[in-house]
Amino acid sequence: MARRSRHPIMAGNWKMHHNHLEAIQVVQKLSYRLELKDYDECDVVVCPAFTALRSIQTVLDADNIPMKLGAQNCHWKDDGAYTGEVSPPMLAKLNVSHVIVGHSERRQYFGETDETVNLKVKAVLKHAMTPIMCVGESLEEREAGETDVRVDTQTRGGFAGVKAADAAEAVIAYEPIWAIGTGRNATPEDANATIAIIRRTVRELYGAATADAIRILYGGSVKAGNISALMAMPEIDGGLVGGASLDPDEFARVVQYRK
Repeated sequence: MARRSRHPIMAGNWKMHHNHLEAIQVVQKLSYRLELKDYDECDVVVCPAFTALRSIQTVLDADNIPMKLGAQNCHWKDDGAYTGEVSPPMLAKLNVSHVIVGHSERRQYFGETDETVNLKVKAVLKHAMTPIMCVGESLEEREAGETDVRVDTQTRGGFAGVKAADAAEAVIAYEPIWAIGTGRNATPEDANATIAIIRRTVRELYGAATADAIRILYGGSVKAGNISALMAMPEIDGGLVGGASLDPDEFARVVQYRK
């Protein structure tokens, strides 16, 4: 399947920024800057903090904005004595369509493993939402020539026990840890080569049809200045955008990369 057959996604990960009032303003400003055809050409996802989900859902519904609502994390259980956690069914009730799973910051600061990422991928899929499963290597792993092994291992671990039909509906985000928030980014060619490795792993797990269907994003200091070059690569299906997504003008330019 040619890349053009896979619908691109631009997902904004706001991390721990924007209270619910600021989030409403950003979404409204972003919607003003985007045209309807932009949503036809690309899925636009915003992933605010948990505290802003309900507010943004209300704005999107009230103004009939075809933007998709994403969450940055979830627990893998539907309910229980897990103080401070948010469950997949809670997110689904808010019309959340995408959930970021296994972001490197979750792995680094909160001890998430391939096993817990796998539990979350399954839980998100169970509740008819799309996991954006993150994989990526550290600077030390990259310099040691371990990038391919690292992303292969994380992809296999995250999809363990996941059926081919479900995997095809999932999204993977390749985010080299050394490029997140540093201003550094992999060259488009490097990003494309690593994403090709990830797609090869999916092909080995599930076959060509699933590998051709699954969408794989690049994340790592994505901004308006480099998105066009990244999207010119045949394996890259969109971006997981961090800091640039906090500014509605900048994120709109990322979404409108064809221009």
